[in-house]
Amino acid sequence: MSLQAYQRVAQRAESPREAEYRLFGQVTRALMEAAKADALDFRTRVDALDWNRRLWGALGADCADPENKLPNELRASIISLSIWVHKYTSQVIRREEDIDALIDVNRMIMQGLSGQTEDAA
Repeated sequence: MSLQAYQRVAQRAESPREAEYRLFGQVTRALMEAAKADALDFRTRVDALDWNRRLWGALGADCADPENKLPNELRASIISLSIWVHKYTSQVIRREEDIDALIDVNRMIMQGLSGQTEDAA
């Protein structure tokens, strides 16, 4: 089976929540690898940070859409996180902050998407 065929089947078989969880997992793994990368490996860090920022930008834009069916409070929280991720990522790129906070936020979102509580995690 070709990769494209597999991806089409996987997309049909998983719920939007599962797809979001999978995407957050991929991005978070990239951030974790970037955190371990050599300090001179700027490309690995920037690629992972940019991917994470684009993911959060898309989530923020989606929540800003009046047609979005999520509760207003949740939408506002996601938009706020999106803004924070954008600003914080710039600080990480400038080496003013550590990448770990971005990883932690993504992990918390993944816990929510999986239905885990903080106690269960």
